[in-house]
Amino acid sequence: MSRRKDDAYRRTAENLGKQRKATREKENRAPRFFAHVYRIVSQVPKGKVVTYGQVAALLGAPRAARAVGTALRHLPQPLSRTVPWQRVINAAGGISLRGDVVRAEEQRWLLEAEGIEFDRHGKVNLKQYRWTGPQRRKAPVWKTQL
Repeated sequence: MSRRKDDAYRRTAENLGKQRKATREKENRAPRFFAHVYRIVSQVPKGKVVTYGQVAALLGAPRAARAVGTALRHLPQPLSRTVPWQRVINAAGGISLRGDVVRAEEQRWLLEAEGIEFDRHGKVNLKQYRWTGPQRRKAPVWKTQL
């Protein structure tokens, strides 16, 4: 082969390597966000619910409610016992249908077992059952002499 072809093949391989690295970096970003979602949802106490938008806002991404739903849809099976996915509902207080009615029914059963009541329209009273978020520590009061 000529030297030109060798250089072209080398440049092509380098570019493909850069593209693969960029793709791997993008893939690693989503699971990190998912882990943050799982951490916040794990803090929701029994008998309380949180909205997708509320989880997104707590993570500092108030417009990422759909991404929170995506994270919960891709919840790994081993984590489904420790992350209470059923406690996340939509902003109207209802259960979001994900294409499969069985999962929505399962979510309602799990919430009812925790003591959360639904009205006749299938909505949860968010004023009563909404989780306000993790408790923030108050800053210590320093006593200084003036």
